[in-house]
Amino acid sequence: MTSSSPGDLRAALAAVLPSVRADLEQLVRIPSVSAAPEHADDVEASAEATRALFAAEGFDTQILRSGGGAPAVLAHKPGPPGTPTVLLYAHHDVQPEGDHDAWDSSPFEPTERDGRLYGRGAADDKAGIAAHLAAVRALGDALPVGVKVFVEGEEEIGSPTLEAFIGEHGSLLEADVIVIADSGNWDIGEPALTTRLRGLVRATLEVRTLRHGVHSGMFGGVVPDALMALTRVLASLHDDDGSVAVAGLVTSEAADVDYPEDRLAHESGLADGVRTIGTGSYVERMWTKPSLTVTGIDAPSTAAASNTLVPAATAMISMRIAPGDTCEAAFERLQEHVLAHAPWGAQVTLTYADGGDPTTLDATGPAYDAAREAMTAAWDGVAPIDMGVGGSIPFIATFADAFPQASVLVTGVEDPDTRAHGTNEGLHLAEWERACLAEVLLLARLGES
Repeated sequence: MTSSSPGDLRAALAAVLPSVRADLEQLVRIPSVSAAPEHADDVEASAEATRALFAAEGFDTQILRSGGGAPAVLAHKPGPPGTPTVLLYAHHDVQPEGDHDAWDSSPFEPTERDGRLYGRGAADDKAGIAAHLAAVRALGDALPVGVKVFVEGEEEIGSPTLEAFIGEHGSLLEADVIVIADSGNWDIGEPALTTRLRGLVRATLEVRTLRHGVHSGMFGGVVPDALMALTRVLASLHDDDGSVAVAGLVTSEAADVDYPEDRLAHESGLADGVRTIGTGSYVERMWTKPSLTVTGIDAPSTAAASNTLVPAATAMISMRIAPGDTCEAAFERLQEHVLAHAPWGAQVTLTYADGGDPTTLDATGPAYDAAREAMTAAWDGVAPIDMGVGGSIPFIATFADAFPQASVLVTGVEDPDTRAHGTNEGLHLAEWERACLAEVLLLARLGES
């Protein structure tokens, strides 16, 4: 392909999309669950399959890792002299699939229904790999810019070796523009650039009231049990309206984006009669205010329960923190809170598990102008919004810090009903095709600039 006219670019993409979709389906069939040691060979196979796809497009490719980390794919193809270099990021590992019986089709057998392709990783994030592949395959030997591809293998477990990887191999990742295809769009037919992301602090909370369990009949009513104390501490984490009660956490205002209650209820699966929690607009509550969730409790199960005062109980707390805060500061505020709310002198211990700082990206400059033009064209005149995300992608802050000279664009193929990480994860195929087209147009515009 030699022409870079919009019509020719659209035609070139349309010609390669069937083969790219077939390649995507092959990737989905590989159960590359990075969190499960029994799938280590599958993660290796996924990396090799990804490497081979870009090698077939004429890229120099290699598989690298840092220490004992998962395999990452690096690929490079130079562009015309004097043109910028663009790094395209995605990840090839996936979340555990959970209960197979809860899926409407096999999680690792890609299945199309009603315009969606279902399967674990079909959207998050093997569709991101496929979008990059579609762009470079459509452009062929006429790449208007230099392209580097970095496909990570451990994003779903928090990218634990990414900083070390960049320390060892950072020169291979240097670029003028970084496109991170691991987010989503505002709605079907409405594209978005993600410019703000909340951070994450996970911590285990242990409450102990006894050195050992004792008979509840003999000592109940006098000696507090750990479950009673734990529930008191957990209840103190929220005000009556559901707002986070931990003092000192950062909050800020969000963009004025219309997000009606009926849409929120539908997309979140809110049960009939359940009210929302917190104050402020819905997008502020999801994007620029902290949230706090108890994601697990270690205590005797009801099946194993006995008439015993439980001596110790543990909960996992997942706290999302707003842009402008830090993991260190937020953990300290949470620790101060739980210690101050320990009932009856209970012994309370909060232990940091993991986390990632929030991110605010500078969404200005030529790369962002080119991205907005490309997305507007791909979505037939609908301009992208600058969107926040309530979840956390900690590695984005890592990239922004490691490559401060680069413009970092966070794009994606997901939509509000993708159900990433859940059962029946599905890729909206028409939106994915628009995302592929936007990337082709973006690379062309960056080459022209």
